[in-house]
Amino acid sequence: MLVDSHTHLYLEEFKDDIEAVMDRASESGVGHFMFPNVDLSTIEPMKRLAGRYNGLVDMAIGLHPTEVNENWVDAINIIENEAETGLYKAIGEIGIDLYWDKSFLEQQLTVFKLQCELSCKLDLPVIIHCREGLAEILSVFDTLPVLPRGVFHSFGGTVEDIKEIRRRGDFYFGINGIVTFKNAKVREVLPEIGVDRLLLETDAPYLAPVPKRGKRNESGFLIHTAGYVANELRIDTDKLGEMTTENYYRLFGKQIN
Repeated sequence: MLVDSHTHLYLEEFKDDIEAVMDRASESGVGHFMFPNVDLSTIEPMKRLAGRYNGLVDMAIGLHPTEVNENWVDAINIIENEAETGLYKAIGEIGIDLYWDKSFLEQQLTVFKLQCELSCKLDLPVIIHCREGLAEILSVFDTLPVLPRGVFHSFGGTVEDIKEIRRRGDFYFGINGIVTFKNAKVREVLPEIGVDRLLLETDAPYLAPVPKRGKRNESGFLIHTAGYVANELRIDTDKLGEMTTENYYRLFGKQIN
């Protein structure tokens, strides 16, 4: 079985054919899903879809860094209250994104720190979004008395980045369709990450892997990423699926049946 450790199937892009999308995922061997939240508007759609597929879906609650704005205080209060409900397996996705807009950097730093502290309070892992913001994320880590455990989703960094992250804690690394792109450098760091700290993800509807690049991504496409990663690491695809599934449950606290 494969686990899609990061997918946004509750978004509008899937509203017309979600049942077919889920069927295709099952046919491709994907048997479990993690839905990370984006902002306040996505909480209810996420919960509704997770409810329809109860037992197959875990949820994470958080405020995505690109959604941090002048109303962040109200938003984070709602996120914190929602996190207290016990419905969630993680805090996410959270982090720093300086690719699109740097104007709310200070607010992003504050919100990220608050959500890291929330994860420690609730003993939940974090799902980290990092785009041109690793130095800032590490700077926040260095201010925390206790570091959360978690995963760097959509990881695309260097060997040195991995070493800097591991100096702070023993994190997992989420690999998605980017690894299949022609000029992607992340394939070069797969051995440094190691299978024992690897998670597979789609980030659907974004970042569809080759040979589906350019299309709406969906969880069933995870099989292409898995096959590519397995080939790069010279292990059997089924074995990779087994190991990354164990990694997922180890991080997110569910026992394997």
